[in-house]
Amino acid sequence: MQDEPQSTDQPTDRWTLLRDIAVLQVKLVVDGLRDLVLVPVSLIAGIISLVKSGDEPATEFYDLLKMGRRSERWINLFGAAERVHGPASEDDHLLPDDIDALARRVESFVVDEYQKGGVTKQAKDQVDKALNTLHKRAQRKK
Repeated sequence: MQDEPQSTDQPTDRWTLLRDIAVLQVKLVVDGLRDLVLVPVSLIAGIISLVKSGDEPATEFYDLLKMGRRSERWINLFGAAERVHGPASEDDHLLPDDIDALARRVESFVVDEYQKGGVTKQAKDQVDKALNTLHKRAQRKK
């Protein structure tokens, strides 16, 4: 039997709160363990994706991200808030940029610097050279 969703901004009883506290703790542990595993696995998948192919990286890293997104939805870390307060509101969209937006801004800055021919161009050239060397070594081992 599934719990009926409560109307928005309705107070919950004490036992529901205790349950939600306990469930959040379990979810935090599961989420933390997943993250602990994902750190090294994502680095390995990223390196494999870079080395396995040339200019067009292989998909191992992005396949891992897809699996991570599914696990994030399954864990649904803050699901109790939606049950009590309803679906995300427009106020939630007024929050400051998320990490992806911040990364896009940093990337834009780096690309601008690269186009100006600064230090980032030299760094990119060195990284490209290293990746090409790794790719050639991987091809020789086949």
